[in-house]
Amino acid sequence: MAVRSIRDEAVLLLRQGVRNTEVARRLGVPQGTVGWWKQQDRIKHGQELPGRQRSTCTHCYGDDLNRPAYAYLLGLYLGDGHILLPNEYRRTMSLQITCDDKWPGVMDSVEQAMRLVFPRNSPCRVRRTGCHDVKLYSNHLTCHFPQHAPGKKHERAIALEPWQQEIVDAHPWEFLRGLIHSDGCRITNWATRTVNGIVRRHEYPRYFFTNTSTDITRLFTATLDAVGVQWKASIPRPTGQVNISIARKDSVALMDSYIGPKY
Repeated sequence: MAVRSIRDEAVLLLRQGVRNTEVARRLGVPQGTVGWWKQQDRIKHGQELPGRQRSTCTHCYGDDLNRPAYAYLLGLYLGDGHILLPNEYRRTMSLQITCDDKWPGVMDSVEQAMRLVFPRNSPCRVRRTGCHDVKLYSNHLTCHFPQHAPGKKHERAIALEPWQQEIVDAHPWEFLRGLIHSDGCRITNWATRTVNGIVRRHEYPRYFFTNTSTDITRLFTATLDAVGVQWKASIPRPTGQVNISIARKDSVALMDSYIGPKY
């Protein structure tokens, strides 16, 4: 008796009505690969015509780009995203943003931004321990994010293209929000002081952004400067990470009016 291949096993499960996500989980293959196998099986049996609606690309096809959503997605990508290139299992590039399950609202915002920037593509969520990867497949991801290259971001130069800088200049708060939602936070600090012999506790909010890449940190602080937010940088840790702190009352209030706590 012939042994079924992983693809044959996937197609069998799909025909039984098992969802793409579950098939991918059971067999340990990317969800995009399962979707491709499903489409090809439908074409083979005359259930779907060949050809797929092309992905959106402002550079290759002159499509409109939702600039505010792109500025946010760019911040997310620089902070906590990466692109996977095609291989023997993936026919298409994929953008992956990892989101902590503690912030479902952020996860929704990430998915919404992907839909606005790539309106002809459908993002998906892949469950992991304590988090989800929000993913989108497109062959035009490196057109939108030319910062992609081999190696870790903090080990190579990161610079915005002129057209990207123009978008960030026009929508700085969306860019900052993406960076904060990926590698930043808003917390409440506290301190004590003695007044007339009575120890009083004083609480105050502040924002933090932590990143190892000096280039990405510089993009963050330059954008803060552009919108009038005051900040301080910590001494780099042995790992190379730098904390950017925003604690002045007026600057925190400005951040709160545009960004606010994660949710």
